[in-house]
Amino acid sequence: MLKKSINRVLLKLSGEALMGENSFGISPEIIDQIVLEIKKILEKNIQLAIVIGGGNIFRGISLGDQGMTRATGDYMGMLATIMNSLALEDAFNKNNIVTRVQSAININQIVEPYVRAKSLQYLMENKVVIFSGGTGNPFFTTDTAAALRASEIDADIMIKATKVDGIYTDDPNKNNKAKKLDKVSFDEVISKQLRIMDATAFTLCREQRMPVGVINIFKPNSLYNFIIDQNFTDGTLVTN
Repeated sequence: MLKKSINRVLLKLSGEALMGENSFGISPEIIDQIVLEIKKILEKNIQLAIVIGGGNIFRGISLGDQGMTRATGDYMGMLATIMNSLALEDAFNKNNIVTRVQSAININQIVEPYVRAKSLQYLMENKVVIFSGGTGNPFFTTDTAAALRASEIDADIMIKATKVDGIYTDDPNKNNKAKKLDKVSFDEVISKQLRIMDATAFTLCREQRMPVGVINIFKPNSLYNFIIDQNFTDGTLVTN
């Protein structure tokens, strides 16, 4: 179950969410929309950390078909997450939200390295912390990076912000009888084969008893309703 009051959140944003209606790249309008949505919960003194993907710029896993090694492609994908993090940081700063970007790979002239103690200090100072560079290792997704960082910073919940408003019993784009689930257990997700993130990330959240939320970041007030009001009709909550 969730705590009555959520104080610290790890938000996982997909790189694709930043594209908007574009086929690739970053939409400034979409970033501004996301920042305004996030700002509402920051005004409630919620500590926020973010992990962002890089699929809008580069998807390394697909390069295996083109002859590039998976490790090389994944490292290139890590650099894409840093680019997205810088864009997001810039949007936060324009809205007077103090933000720090940390990277799991060394690129000190652009962003600071990931140091757990430092990230906790920033969160206690009510600064938004953006974790970039994935886990710093190939073969791990940004979902896994999000689960790892959520556990390391003792987040109350990890929220995966997507383009869909929760977890369904089946693909709603293919089955119009698919039903949205407001709440579901980790065991049910496994038994019903409901895919919400990769197996490594899912297992880590389950073992750490880390609640997972799935929301549509583009639905107005969905993040606020989920965290502050704990109204799960605007998403799906996964717990032990």
